[in-house]
Amino acid sequence: MPSQQDSGYRSDPWSNGNQPPPDLDKLISDGINRVKKSLPGGGGGSAGNILVILLVFLLGVGVWTSLFTVPSDSVAVVQRFGKYVKEIPPGLHFKFPLGIDKATIVPVKRQLKQEFGFATPGSTDPFQSGRGTNGQLETQMVTGDLNAALVEWVVQYRIADPVKFLFEVREPSETLRYVSESVMREVVGDRTVDEVITIGRQEIESEALVKMQALAVKYVMGISIDQVQLKNINPPRPVQESFNEVNQAQQEKEKLINEALRDYNKVIPLAEGEKDQRIREADGYRLKRINEAEGDAARFNALLSEYQKAPEVTRRRIYIETMQEVLPTIKSKIIIDEQTRGLLPFLNLTSESGAKP
Repeated sequence: MPSQQDSGYRSDPWSNGNQPPPDLDKLISDGINRVKKSLPGGGGGSAGNILVILLVFLLGVGVWTSLFTVPSDSVAVVQRFGKYVKEIPPGLHFKFPLGIDKATIVPVKRQLKQEFGFATPGSTDPFQSGRGTNGQLETQMVTGDLNAALVEWVVQYRIADPVKFLFEVREPSETLRYVSESVMREVVGDRTVDEVITIGRQEIESEALVKMQALAVKYVMGISIDQVQLKNINPPRPVQESFNEVNQAQQEKEKLINEALRDYNKVIPLAEGEKDQRIREADGYRLKRINEAEGDAARFNALLSEYQKAPEVTRRRIYIETMQEVLPTIKSKIIIDEQTRGLLPFLNLTSESGAKP
């Protein structure tokens, strides 16, 4: 039956009662001595030391070249003696050392970009921006109306198929630059300089994206193009000042046209409304006069019909109705009997208020 000391040793290999842990350097030196004794020559010597050092060096190199780490946004494409073997997901992995296996890290989840006409400082991708004077030459384009323009743009893409990206096309990133420049020159060459600089930017981006995607599939580059975005578009520097003056004049023209349209939209609807109001008023007055005339004619015909039935009664009624309308408008009234033969006129010497003048 094992003692308590033995059980403690098994649970903790470095605790054997009160004894200290073993010396690792001593263990390694003992192991090297055993290897030396097992080599030809027995006790070692210079040849044995060289072999031991060589074995240790080869072991370290083997371990160092067999371990590799794949980042979280990438995959590793493994080749064995140059032949494709497999893809490895992110994490810590092993491969055959000493150049037998080669692992190429491909960032499949990272959005890459290529810049044309400018360069972002600190970029590590050699194909992200143009090299030397090519970065300026690739922006010089001729539009459809034979004008020159400096076009800067950005292509954003991802690596969709790592195997095709590595093995189907030589230098796929550089090929993408050539494809992008060719497509952009074609699209810009189909439009006038005014469309390129002002109103046609969105159409150019959409058409260039479609054509670049089609060529990427045709050339089997293993690339998925996500976006094409135009940046600065300017005329060449020798004519830039004149072009700015033309643009300023164009903007002033548009401003005056907009102001004239604003005044037109303000005055014309008001005049149209007044015209419609006058027409409706005249139409209403016309209908009123017609209805009044027709009513008077109908009233006269009705009176005529009644008059023909009883002339004396109708005449007297008309007289009374007329007097009812006239008498209230007369301030002073003198009523006399028709049988009176003598009437002495008198002068009213009092004012309207009844006081003497």
